[in-house]
Amino acid sequence: MDPKVLIVEGGSDRKRLVPILAEPVEILCTNGTISAYHIEELLEPYEQQDLFVFMDADASGESIRKLFKQLYPEARHLYTDRLYRQVETTPVKLLASILAAANFKVHSKYLAGGPHESLDN
Repeated sequence: MDPKVLIVEGGSDRKRLVPILAEPVEILCTNGTISAYHIEELLEPYEQQDLFVFMDADASGESIRKLFKQLYPEARHLYTDRLYRQVETTPVKLLASILAAANFKVHSKYLAGGPHESLDN
């Protein structure tokens, strides 16, 4: 079975999520603002795989999310708490919970940690 595909805005988001995941996941970055053409080009090799969109809770993230909903209505959307606004600033415990709720395998130490546990622990 092909790995899940998780689409995030930037490299910092990817770096934040990789240590939490306990399964192979293809993480693609949109690198901020992106057009419909670029989304289709980015995802063409992955269209038959399970797509997950995890954008920041800000105007840029919502704009990108809206495009994904139009182009890939089958994609599942993951949401961070608006309090933290960005995936990269969301506590790892919350990120692990969000990913686990979407049926990603996550390392249990991130589910068991405190709300502000760093990735260094």
